Amino acid sequence: MNEAFVTFQGWVGNEVVHRETPQGNVANLRVGSTPRIRRRNGEWVDGQTSWFSVSCWRGLADNVRDSVRKGEPVLVHGRLRTDVWERQDGQSSTTYVVDATYVGHDLTRGTAAFVKSIRPERVDHDDETDILVKE
Repeated sequence: MNEAFVTFQGWVGNEVVHRETPQGNVANLRVGSTPRIRRRNGEWVDGQTSWFSVSCWRGLADNVRDSVRKGEPVLVHGRLRTDVWERQDGQSSTTYVVDATYVGHDLTRGTAAFVKSIRPERVDHDDETDILVKE
């Protein structure tokens, strides 16, 4: 497997955008991660901010929509990929995208209260009798 996985801490830079697609629900957000660099004289300064587009799918998308707000500190883990695209001015641009496996609040920055998600009841369709069967 030649995939790159990343885990990083950052701050949510926009409100979560949630939508339904044929592949399932998706939530998209931008997260900025700024390293702290210690200079030789012992002074801490901010490094260059890296911005990541984060995509969350299915149940994670719904939970991120309901839990995460702009300006909050988060931890993100997922598969890193790059999207190369052409801007309106003809220049090529690269966006770093993390297809998230996990997203959570950074508890070194504050507290959170956990509420377990309620799974929707699964309904199967019986093709022979055209009856809905609840499990």
